[in-house]
Amino acid sequence: MKLIIISAPSGAGKTSIIKYLLSTDLNLAFSISATSRKPRTTEKHGVDYYFIEYEEFKKKIINEEFIEWEEVYEGVCYGTLKSEIERLTSQGKNVIFDVDVVGGLNIKKIYGTSALAVFIEPPSIKELERRLTLRNTDSPETISKRIAKAKYEMTFAKNYDVIIVNDDLQRACSDMENNILNFLYGKK
Repeated sequence: MKLIIISAPSGAGKTSIIKYLLSTDLNLAFSISATSRKPRTTEKHGVDYYFIEYEEFKKKIINEEFIEWEEVYEGVCYGTLKSEIERLTSQGKNVIFDVDVVGGLNIKKIYGTSALAVFIEPPSIKELERRLTLRNTDSPETISKRIAKAKYEMTFAKNYDVIIVNDDLQRACSDMENNILNFLYGKK
């Protein structure tokens, strides 16, 4: 079984592309991340995230139960449990990850040629800002922070196997699917 790592700045279209890929016949299963933050009202444990209390999360770090993890904000950690990868690969599935750039590159380093690391870029920072504003979910201050983080994240793109610019969602989905087909089966 193989791993597909997808990283992108917030607003680049990563979630839409992953939803499309999961609807194809590529035998993909989504890796559910763990977090120490509290669930939002619509989120479910074991579906959206594995919600783990901060102290328990720290114990799992000490016990080396994560393939990668990061404390994004003080007291708020995110990570990928080794048991999640084992659960999905034991079902004969190729695993698809939605992870930040540091986590994505760490997974790639561990799994090497068994993993395809894809970075999804927005067509421009200006377009990214427009998309985040149109979402109408964040304050202007939060959008500014997301834009600053996006600029930083985009410096990692060169370290990924594939970069896909999402200037047209349908084309980006098709490009992504073709890259995965080539990676999994050696054909486009």
